[in-house]
Amino acid sequence: MTKGALGVTPLSDSLNLRVARWAAAAVVALSAMGLAAQGTAQLHLVSTPWPPFTNKAGEPRFALDLVEAAFARVGVTSTTAIVPAAQFTASLLGGAFDGSAAAWKDGERERVLLFSEPYLENRLILVGRRGTNVSAAALADLIGKRIAIVQGYSYGDTVDKGGPTFVRTSREEECLSQLLQGTVDYTLIDELVVRYIIGNYPKEAQARLAVGTIPLVIRPLYLAVRRDLPGAQSVITKFNAQIRGMVADRTYHRLLHLDWIRADVDGDGVAEYVPASDHPGSSHPQSAYLVGGTPRHTEGPARFYFGGNIYESWASVPESYRSTANDGHDDPRRSTASIFTFKW
Repeated sequence: MTKGALGVTPLSDSLNLRVARWAAAAVVALSAMGLAAQGTAQLHLVSTPWPPFTNKAGEPRFALDLVEAAFARVGVTSTTAIVPAAQFTASLLGGAFDGSAAAWKDGERERVLLFSEPYLENRLILVGRRGTNVSAAALADLIGKRIAIVQGYSYGDTVDKGGPTFVRTSREEECLSQLLQGTVDYTLIDELVVRYIIGNYPKEAQARLAVGTIPLVIRPLYLAVRRDLPGAQSVITKFNAQIRGMVADRTYHRLLHLDWIRADVDGDGVAEYVPASDHPGSSHPQSAYLVGGTPRHTEGPARFYFGGNIYESWASVPESYRSTANDGHDDPRRSTASIFTFKW
């Protein structure tokens, strides 16, 4: 793929775009026919209540919304039963369900299930009161500190190996409340939730919170389906193919309430900054939510995706994209579900 004189990597012209759309429509139609013939057009999945990632319909549930949006593109529908955390593994592996839209890997599960590529990461970062040191690089650096976490969440083995004292609460709002009241020294909150808090309560967050930048717990999230399900590999393959497109057309941004995403749009191993709209304003993004884990190449100047093209620097992005601010919040397609409410 060659670059133009202005440092632009064109992804399509009008003819190629029409051909690509026709081809994509044909692939979706054929995929749906193939999956239906194999008996996988309707999936019965299982999950636990874990807002804002999994939850019942009508409640914030980022992970389930993303998976269902990807399925819709290949003609697959799904229903998700919500069961208590203690029942999840037995329900997932026992044969009563086809799989789960939001699962973590382990050896026992991999023997029974096929996993997608990770489509989301649960990255827990340290949050303290303003003026607090939040530079810890590992939980072991916080021995003797009290950290609020949510009861029933799967934080992994690192939380159970000692170090800080963990104070379990019912939800993120209670974690934050205990932090501000001084009952605990810190709380661990998922990066997506922290971004939402900062975006929706900017003055309060700046005045009262200190937010770390190093994830202390990282858990990749996967779609998983039973290996013995007819067409299981086809489901996983088609699902994987949709995630990059959902970033490029901003479906991912809308469902996750994000203004900027960093993802490898063109598949060359280098992540691009992708805004929620083609008119994000004149400010260079200081950070972005990373999709798909760390790219192969992370050094070098930042690249940006606008209007179907990749620009090799912020300066090479046309002024027409940078002159009018529109962060997507007035886009009628953008999710308006509230994931976090808090009285400061």
